[in-house]
Amino acid sequence: MDTKVALVTGGSSGIGEATALRLHSAGFIVYAAARRTERMTALAAAGVHTIALDVTDDASVTDAVDAILAAHGRIDVLVNNAGYGSYGALEEVPLTEAQAQLDVNLLGLARLTQLTIPIMRARRSGVIINISSVGGRFATPLGAWYHASKHAVEGLSDAIRLELKPFGIDVVIIEPGSIQTEWGAIAADKVRTTSGHGPYAGQANAVAKTLDASSRPGYRMASQPEVVAQAVVKAATARRPRTRYAVGIGAKPLIRLSRVLPDRLFDALIKRGFGVPA
Repeated sequence: MDTKVALVTGGSSGIGEATALRLHSAGFIVYAAARRTERMTALAAAGVHTIALDVTDDASVTDAVDAILAAHGRIDVLVNNAGYGSYGALEEVPLTEAQAQLDVNLLGLARLTQLTIPIMRARRSGVIINISSVGGRFATPLGAWYHASKHAVEGLSDAIRLELKPFGIDVVIIEPGSIQTEWGAIAADKVRTTSGHGPYAGQANAVAKTLDASSRPGYRMASQPEVVAQAVVKAATARRPRTRYAVGIGAKPLIRLSRVLPDRLFDALIKRGFGVPA
């Protein structure tokens, strides 16, 4: 009866999959949620519950939460991990794509959190863990809408941390650096499609090359999803979790530099890292 229940979105691959497995190993009843449940057969075989959930579809979100409540009567840990990176020059990204980016990375996260808060508030305990990014603290070239969404996740998380603390609910932000998942390849395709021709082509192709590299095995500047999963479990099991966990190669130094360097000097550093002319 005391076994805690965790819900992890974006559970079909990468960080979500690694997190679901790690929480399961730590003794949680885990629900891994994703649109494509057929990609979660390995999780189901390992003992993780899998459930269909599209964070942009209110009925889907409500049905998933109701199903977990019907089975267990509680959700103790919510890991808002579902997201993607929409890259392209602001001038060239259609506002329909901008809306899609915010719908997944921000508004979907917010809606699921809205539905989970009353459950945790009634028990006067719970942990909401939002997977942000170092990109929620600074920006990279051609990532305007992605960074807007992650900066918003940081602000939203800071605000609800204040309002939920009186109810015994902790709010934690995880800020990964570059992680070796399919995220990089998807973002690379986005930037090539949107800005790979025309005035931003030089920047777009340089950025795409770097994003693509982060998805390939052996890329030395990208960490494995497991480092994020470890941070999630640490936050989920701590008596008093930290408010932020910066994880992965270079995450902490880059955040530190973004605070202390003049903006233009930090801009030049980031452009150089992406192979974009200063």
